[in-house]
Amino acid sequence: MEKFLYLSLNLFAISYPLARSFESRVKYSKQWYALFPAILITGVIFLIWDHYFTLWGVWEFNPRYNLGYSFFGLPLEEWLFFLTVPYACIFIYEVLIYFFPKDIFKPAGKPLVFVLVPLLIGFGFLHLDKMYTSVNAFFAAAVLILHFVIFGDKYLGRFIFAYLVVLIPFFLCNGILTGGMTEEPVVIYNNSENLGIRIWTVPIEDTVYNLSLLLLNISIFEFIRSRKTFHSSKSL
Repeated sequence: MEKFLYLSLNLFAISYPLARSFESRVKYSKQWYALFPAILITGVIFLIWDHYFTLWGVWEFNPRYNLGYSFFGLPLEEWLFFLTVPYACIFIYEVLIYFFPKDIFKPAGKPLVFVLVPLLIGFGFLHLDKMYTSVNAFFAAAVLILHFVIFGDKYLGRFIFAYLVVLIPFFLCNGILTGGMTEEPVVIYNNSENLGIRIWTVPIEDTVYNLSLLLLNISIFEFIRSRKTFHSSKSL
């Protein structure tokens, strides 16, 4: 049964959001036209990153905990990860918008970019000898800059709120993937390519990775959604 562990985590992540996608308040299914392109585009980028990091030995996947079906060096479950996790995370993003219509974190949007981007770039240069640490930092900085150039701080408050909430299931799922509840990790990190600092069993770099994954999905999701709104208003 342990071979189903990673698959089970994927199913667990998407189960509730999928079951609630058709309810009458959030109406998540009505956003699929923007959601799935966002997931697809972001997934391609992250899967390419994932493939090369696996190839270069930055991390590897424990065959003990997956079904053994691999594509381009990545287990099937890893491919599913970039569908199920963004689906669940943007569901949380949408639910928070519905239940908290006031953008309470909006004042923190610009400071987040102006403080975090230089920190990430500096941190990336400081740790060029650690591939996961440096690439992760540079990529997160690039995503933040790109988002801010396109949208300003329009969605950053919503993103911050969602990110803080997402950290709870994130640490649960990543904790399991990194060996918090199993004899061996599902995903095995090469500690020579990261700082070796863990929160529970989760490498601290994963919090930045999660930031990039969520923000890039939200950026594309909101870009597509805003384009539809623009064309709808124009037609009126």
